[in-house]
Amino acid sequence: MRSLFFVMLTGLFVSYIPATLSEDFKSNSIKTISEKPEEAKSASQLLYDKMNLSQVLKFEAFDQAFQGYNLLHPRKTNILTVIDFTLPSTDKRMVVLDMQKEKVLFHTIVSHGKNSGEKYAKSFSNRHGSYQSSLGFYETQNTYQGGNGYSLVLNGLEKGINDQAKARAVVIHGADYCSESIIKSTGRLGRSYGCPALPRELTKPIINAIKGGSLLYIYAENKEYMASTKVLAPVTKGGLLAQHDDVVQETDRLN
Repeated sequence: MRSLFFVMLTGLFVSYIPATLSEDFKSNSIKTISEKPEEAKSASQLLYDKMNLSQVLKFEAFDQAFQGYNLLHPRKTNILTVIDFTLPSTDKRMVVLDMQKEKVLFHTIVSHGKNSGEKYAKSFSNRHGSYQSSLGFYETQNTYQGGNGYSLVLNGLEKGINDQAKARAVVIHGADYCSESIIKSTGRLGRSYGCPALPRELTKPIINAIKGGSLLYIYAENKEYMASTKVLAPVTKGGLLAQHDDVVQETDRLN
């Protein structure tokens, strides 16, 4: 009787061991998977998250603008302006950022060139008489009173892409056709001759905030621009954009 009891007890103990080991194995496997470290975020992603920009600006637009900001070293370092032309003109496409205080200063609608498209800006040009917007990086310069009132001169920094901006009189100015009332009546904003035109009531405060050497970036998911820009070219073994002398010279001029 004792022998039979001992055999049964031994059998129960042996059958319990695999189940226990199996549970431990599952538990350890789950723990190992759950404790896998997250991938490190880039500096632009960390700043994008810190400034809570997801509701006002696409990460891709900010990331490219931030690359240019770090390369071109604008004279006025506390301001970065981004215009996202992948959005319709009915959306708020311009964002003015305070990079030192890490906050959004302005988020507003902005018009594109009449020959760039209707509701969306799809075509871009650096050519005189094109009446199209130009993509890329700009330096803000001086203000003046012109036919459109208080206006801001833009200097295009990318050769062959937007360097004719000053000669084309592509400037930031206010316009009656850039307003919520126009959107309600026509379903889109009115369009300019290539200028990023603003609502009248925001023209002066925005111009005063960004004038005098800050960087402005006009973004679009545009293959031609990405193939031509040297500001957003990949890193080389010789260093960032080491082979692009014209960009390096432009960087030196901005400092």
